[in-house]
Amino acid sequence: MFNYPKRKLRKMVKNGDYREALEFGASIEGRHARDPDFLFIMGSIHYLLENADRALHYFDRSLRIHDSDTETLLLKANVHEALGNNREARSCCRRILDVDRDNAAARRMMDRIGSGGGA
Repeated sequence: MFNYPKRKLRKMVKNGDYREALEFGASIEGRHARDPDFLFIMGSIHYLLENADRALHYFDRSLRIHDSDTETLLLKANVHEALGNNREARSCCRRILDVDRDNAAARRMMDRIGSGGGA
């Protein structure tokens, strides 16, 4: 089922029009506030713009609706890793591996950040 506003938002992101996409996304958020795909897209835009707090806000909202979405969990793990919060990054990776034990990206991240109890 095509949803034109989300299609337009994706096109803006694909074209690299991130700021415009954020403005457009904000204008339609009320109608899509419970749509995990929309929330993922908005979080991804913030991720691309290196706005960690806003990216995490949208990823967390998306995961409250669809808690086992591995793409969202992986981006959330990347944000946490970039912030130096390896404990949270590992937690996301473990959740991914619970759903998809062969997820190469989550395994690589776990190898990279280790499985210890540090930050």
